[in-house]
Amino acid sequence: MSPQIVFMGSPEFALPTLEELHRNYKVVGVVTQPDRPSGRGRKPQPCAVKMLAQELKLPVFQPESLRKLSAVTELAKWKPDLIVVAAFGQILPKAVLEMPDKGCLNVHASLLPLWRGASPIQAAIANGDEQTGVTIMQMDEGMDTGNILAQRSVPIRPGTTAPELSNQLAYLGARTLIEVLPAYLCGTLAAIPQDDSRKTFAPKLSKENSILDLQLSAQKLLNQIHAYQPWPGAVFDWQGKRIKILEAHAHPTFECESGGHYLVNGLPALGTGEGLLVLDSLQPEGKKPMDGKSFLNGHPDWLD
Repeated sequence: MSPQIVFMGSPEFALPTLEELHRNYKVVGVVTQPDRPSGRGRKPQPCAVKMLAQELKLPVFQPESLRKLSAVTELAKWKPDLIVVAAFGQILPKAVLEMPDKGCLNVHASLLPLWRGASPIQAAIANGDEQTGVTIMQMDEGMDTGNILAQRSVPIRPGTTAPELSNQLAYLGARTLIEVLPAYLCGTLAAIPQDDSRKTFAPKLSKENSILDLQLSAQKLLNQIHAYQPWPGAVFDWQGKRIKILEAHAHPTFECESGGHYLVNGLPALGTGEGLLVLDSLQPEGKKPMDGKSFLNGHPDWLD
């Protein structure tokens, strides 16, 4: 008899997992974040998972918090045998973790115990990791501390951005989950405790993360530019305004002043703690994106 599965997720990363679960098992309900104001009119907009759930004609529950007794009571009406979570955005309380007989599984976008937390994809790119992957784990009351059921790794190629890596890991995570679920549900899949001595953390990103520290090396800054697309972005201040860097590359040099302005092959460049950061494409505050040469045409005082 097919288990009754409740799925929890919110952003696009969660879509492949929901699609695969719906294709292979009985999904009795979907829990996702409440509609949030978005766009110029600030009207409440559904998240990606809600829109897919509606297309699949699955019941949707959008609690502000699963820590409220009323939310737990509502969730229990679905009588889940298993809860699967992928980028849901809320911590599950003990009452929810203990609800299904088969427990709660999480599709996490890192090779745990590396990059526990809310932004593992961005953290791996920003840190310059050569590889990352996905982990299917049993959930407990900690932050991504549960036992590991399966892991799959992928290389992080130079220049990979967070959206590109997120899309790759989303499909990898969904496939891995479907591969291991039969053995897990039969009780024949061994769970391995995490090695806490290797743990690293990836906290939730904020706008403050977008401000580049030009004391760092050009390569480190380039990693951050790739990691923080599309949000929170990567910016520097000039003439009292924020300038967002869309594309850049590192240029080695023996001497430069951190934060100084330079030209490299007709493009604007910033001095860093090590090397130059050449600005291929950027967006001044209040203006449209432009290439570096167009920026210089409108700002002949770049070297002043």
